[in-house]
Amino acid sequence: MQLANRTSMSVAGAAAVLGGWLGAMSLSCAAVEPGPSPTGDVVSGSWQHRKVTFNYYGITALYTCDGLETHVRQILLHIGARHDINVTATGCPGGSSTPSHNAWVTADFYSLVPAAGPDESGTVKARWSPMMVTPQQPYFMGDGDCELIQEMKDLITQNFTLRDIKYSTECVPRQLYPDAFAVRGQALKALPVKPGAVKG
Repeated sequence: MQLANRTSMSVAGAAAVLGGWLGAMSLSCAAVEPGPSPTGDVVSGSWQHRKVTFNYYGITALYTCDGLETHVRQILLHIGARHDINVTATGCPGGSSTPSHNAWVTADFYSLVPAAGPDESGTVKARWSPMMVTPQQPYFMGDGDCELIQEMKDLITQNFTLRDIKYSTECVPRQLYPDAFAVRGQALKALPVKPGAVKG
């Protein structure tokens, strides 16, 4: 069972440094917390392919390459990436299961953009949905994720359809603060597909 970042990051000193690694090693067994309800009219969206590589360098939190893959995938799915996302992390000096300060992360995924019209091929039903990423939300985030969210800013803001976005990070090396980062706004997300329906 995975230790969530929020739990492991509450420990001070050396244990706090390892919190990011422990928190991101695998998918959590805990139930997914319900998010805010989508608002507004249903619109048409289409999936656009994205492939982005970024460098993670962290001082406060160490991740394994395996843990980074899991954690980045969780974050992108939360924002609205399609479920067939593929995330790979490389460059961890001690191997993929050894905590490291540094790694290269590549995310290959699809995100929604507004469709030209409802009759455009491959469109899906979508809606603007409230979106928040903080040390407390969603459940898999923690205080030690500040540096990761800081490194992911371009990936998130340039590869998702967002509005009213507020993106703030105030990361202090080797210090953990409950309000160190926050990403708030609205994201264009696909509506859940009913059982038996054809996915876009």
